[in-house]
Amino acid sequence: MPENIVLTEATYYILLSLAEPRHGYGIMQRTEELSFGRVHLAAGTLYGALNSLCEKGWIRPLPGAEGSRKKEYELTEKGRGVLLDELMRLKELVNNGETVLKGEEK
Repeated sequence: MPENIVLTEATYYILLSLAEPRHGYGIMQRTEELSFGRVHLAAGTLYGALNSLCEKGWIRPLPGAEGSRKKEYELTEKGRGVLLDELMRLKELVNNGETVLKGEEK
C-alpha cells in the first residue's frame, strides 16, 4: 500500500532523472530537459535534496572512480516504488479532473 507521499515537482524530476545513474550536473541538466526548462535546480538546492533522498533510502551514491570528484547517484528499489506511487497519484488527479470537467461541458 502506498504511503501517501506527495513529491515536490523538483523531487519528482530528480528521481525521474535517476532512472539511469547520473552525477549532480547531469541531474540538473536532465531535470531541466524533462520539465521543458520549468524546473531549474541550483547546486545548493540539488545537493541538499540528494543528501535528503539518500537518507530516505530513495537513491544511493555509486562508488566513485579513484581520484574523481564526480559522485554519481542511482535510484534504489524503494525510490523507484515512491516514483511509481507518485505517477499513479498524478494519473488519478488528471483522470479525475478530466472526468469532472467533461461532465461540466454538457
